[in-house]
Amino acid sequence: MSWHPTVRPPRLGGNQSVGVWATRSPFRPNPLGLSCVEFAGLDGLDILVRGADLMDGTPVYDIKPYVVYADSFPDAARGFVTGAPEHPLKVIFPEGFPEEYRAVLEEVLSMDPRPAYQDEPGRIYGFPFYGRDLRFRVDGDTLEVLQWDIKGCR
Repeated sequence: MSWHPTVRPPRLGGNQSVGVWATRSPFRPNPLGLSCVEFAGLDGLDILVRGADLMDGTPVYDIKPYVVYADSFPDAARGFVTGAPEHPLKVIFPEGFPEEYRAVLEEVLSMDPRPAYQDEPGRIYGFPFYGRDLRFRVDGDTLEVLQWDIKGCR
């Protein structure tokens, strides 16, 4: 997969491209670590943060917005995404789907990973998950996992 400097965040409508560094998109040009930190202020052009789990002096290359429904800091100030989806989807797995992946995948899928501007019953969506190609469709308030296959996953 090639890297692009802009993405179309689904929760922000998905119709407008924004810089990848201003989002929580996993499609980034390098495998840098991730820490949730508190903004402590500015010192000229330097951004000051607190609570990072890194060595003093380590450079910070990327800053993402805090999302209340996805992060674990209930008293933090909100960023530009203000809430979780209003109605989580019911997730249905095919018979024989591995139990060890169900809980985490159900949590992700129930928040409706489709772009916010797409609601086409019958359309098949997908994304890579644990080195496999996951395919699903949504009908009303139900998401059905159709395929979880190693074939075709990049």
